[in-house]
Amino acid sequence: MLVLLAEWLTNNFYTGFNVFQYLTLRGILGVLTALSISLIVGPALIRRLSHHQIGQHIREDGPKSHLAKAGTPTMGGALILVAIAVATLLWADPRNRYIWIVLGVTLAFGAIGWMDDYKKLILRNSKGLSARAKYSLQSCAGLTAALLLYFTVQTPAETQLIVPFFKSVALNLGWLFIPLTYFVIVGSSNAVNLTDGLDGLAIVPTVMVSAALAVFCYASGNRIFADYLGIPHVPGVGELLVFCAAMVGAGLGFLWFNAYPAQVFMGDVGALALGAALGAVAVAVRQELVLFVMGGVFVMETVSVILQVASFKLTGRRIFRMAPLHHHFELKGWPEPKVIVRFWIITIMLVLIGLATLKIR
Repeated sequence: MLVLLAEWLTNNFYTGFNVFQYLTLRGILGVLTALSISLIVGPALIRRLSHHQIGQHIREDGPKSHLAKAGTPTMGGALILVAIAVATLLWADPRNRYIWIVLGVTLAFGAIGWMDDYKKLILRNSKGLSARAKYSLQSCAGLTAALLLYFTVQTPAETQLIVPFFKSVALNLGWLFIPLTYFVIVGSSNAVNLTDGLDGLAIVPTVMVSAALAVFCYASGNRIFADYLGIPHVPGVGELLVFCAAMVGAGLGFLWFNAYPAQVFMGDVGALALGAALGAVAVAVRQELVLFVMGGVFVMETVSVILQVASFKLTGRRIFRMAPLHHHFELKGWPEPKVIVRFWIITIMLVLIGLATLKIR
């Protein structure tokens, strides 16, 4: 919203206000705004959650070290969503369609996660939303976003599947863009949710991938950079840099309280929203396959659950000691901080590989 104010001040008072038109500056301000909101509001939110006894329930069949976490305040993801929304609305251009679509997806999936957390933690329904209800709501939100993106397409590049490391390989998807977008958004949402099982395990990879996607947004939204790098130019998508910056700031602010040993957990309200946001941004910049690479930790956590369930149903045996994968390593004797940091290191490597696709074509 402040972009419009800066434009008015530039035209009527002082041209120096034009500096707020620069994406890089607004991205920095987005990070600082979201980070500040998280750090300021966080302690009050944690006290409120503790006062209402909205605490984490721990599975008895999980690692015994987790039993001490019982009662730790959760639903802290609401803090992340507030910080992202406020920072984005302040510093992004409200006339940009991508901002509203991606922010809408994020808040919609956050609402679904909030309903699930509310039933489990406040209404004391251990199952929360049924799997059918949760997936149906996710499907509605994901499909709505896919349709909005498809029917507001302005250039052919916006519905092409870009293959990393190949400059001239772009597949025209046509209407197949809709199911692909749906699966990317819903899939990434659930993948981040499965990863959110240890202190800081999900939020740091989310911050890293968000920062990398901000680079893609800036490059894809700038015709000169896009032509030089051989990536599709998507008019208007550069504005999502501000949204990604807000995710980085909100994530770092949340990590202040979520770092081991965590004072608060994000819950489904945060994990589902952040995953959907990453998927929506990746679709907007036409980098779904790169997201698959950079979010490799989320992918392997999801695959471990799929393989575990399939193996147990088909053979009666488990592949891993426990799924998702991070619990397997805990049960093998790895201390929780070691699992967390090693997964962070893997994410750094994968994000660098993803960024390399910008130049290696």
